[in-house]
Amino acid sequence: RGGVGSSWPRCRVGGWCVWGLGRGVTGSAVFLSAGDSCCNPQSMGYIKKIVENKIPGIYVLSLKIGSNLIQDMENSFFMNVNDQVREVCGQLAQDPRLKGGYNAMGFSQGGQFLRAVAQRCPSPPMLNLISVGGQHQGSVYGFPRCPGESSHVCDWIRKTLDLGAYTQAVQEHLVQAEYWHNPLKEEDYRKNSIFLADINQERGINETYKKNLMALKKFVMVKFLNDTMVDPPISEWFGFYKSGQAKETVPLKETSLYTEDRLGLQEMDRAGKLVFLGVQGDHLHFSEEWFYTTILPFLQ
Repeated sequence: RGGVGSSWPRCRVGGWCVWGLGRGVTGSAVFLSAGDSCCNPQSMGYIKKIVENKIPGIYVLSLKIGSNLIQDMENSFFMNVNDQVREVCGQLAQDPRLKGGYNAMGFSQGGQFLRAVAQRCPSPPMLNLISVGGQHQGSVYGFPRCPGESSHVCDWIRKTLDLGAYTQAVQEHLVQAEYWHNPLKEEDYRKNSIFLADINQERGINETYKKNLMALKKFVMVKFLNDTMVDPPISEWFGFYKSGQAKETVPLKETSLYTEDRLGLQEMDRAGKLVFLGVQGDHLHFSEEWFYTTILPFLQ
């Protein structure tokens, strides 16, 4: 359950869902995290339902990465993130009801995946991006608590990441490795990360990425203040460990990404486009009331 005394389900991780308000009107999109499917009635299906109830007439489009829900769930662990982003961009572009733009909301790893959509795919335009527990400077360093349902899969992932997160084979076939950021191996990360290092401009400046991200009206980042899964939790606000060690962290404004403004975050911050929200609870645990009062306004 998500949140003390709440019947809110804990959103685990997995499919793609897109929400819209109808033809030519603003909508919203959701890309989840790992081990769930787009339409699970106990998690993302429930969120879909309550959003529909709270925003009458909203258009909801569920996107699967795969031919069925099982493949959708498996792909959230094992399909190259770049391929997933490319497929979702194509599906969004083909939907005429999102032509006027949409709002996007990603849970856990879905936060950074949807940011990649914003940076790489400006049409249709993403208007607001809401990242709920996303790891924008990487994680899950140490992978302390696997979010999936299958313990043997989680154990295998941990061992694989420990042995060779930055090898080509692992990078191309294990989703969690693609945003694995080891502060003790910064050079390996910058050189070999095929996803996170790219969207974070670690190997050079892609001006298109910067321009597209800066086109957002709001970039909302939600950090869970009692998070025991994401390491370090400050990654949810775009902070990270100081290079070369794994104890002391620095906030976004003290990172080179911000001071050099490689991604446009400094300019967005000055324009009031960055919103940092904190919520009590462990990873993806929040109350229904908090979701209604804090998050829904960004979707309307």
